[in-house]
Amino acid sequence: MTSGLITRRTAFQVTILAAVTTPFSLVQIGRSYAQGSGAMKIRLSFNNLTMSATLEDNPSARDFAAMLPLDDLTIDNYANNEKISYLPRKLTEDGSGPFDSERPGDVCYYAPWGNLALFYAGYRWSQGLIRLGRIDGSFKPLQARGKFPLSIKLIR
Repeated sequence: MTSGLITRRTAFQVTILAAVTTPFSLVQIGRSYAQGSGAMKIRLSFNNLTMSATLEDNPSARDFAAMLPLDDLTIDNYANNEKISYLPRKLTEDGSGPFDSERPGDVCYYAPWGNLALFYAGYRWSQGLIRLGRIDGSFKPLQARGKFPLSIKLIR
């Protein structure tokens, strides 16, 4: 007889269901991405300028895409070759490791600090850096000095 009380079995089932369905959007994004439905593209907007970027097919990029849209970020200068923005949470580091062909226009995640790194000048891979994608076309907006509100949206 259950008069509105939650049994241990029901509580266990709810816990398991929550654990399984929480990453569901990530699974769906990853599944369609892996099935060749086309590259995932994002739009970055700041300082009244907009750029698009194409994301890589890796676990960190899919985790990042699952966070979008993000409207409450700030982008700021770091060193003399990149702009950075801190994400609301850390991304998965699954599948991370050294990569080559580093070039301006790369969109990366720096795992130790939990931030995006948008490169507008040359750089070298370093431990903890994961490439998420590349800017499509010109990355010139990244060269504007200053701190700006940043919006990132998934566009397909």
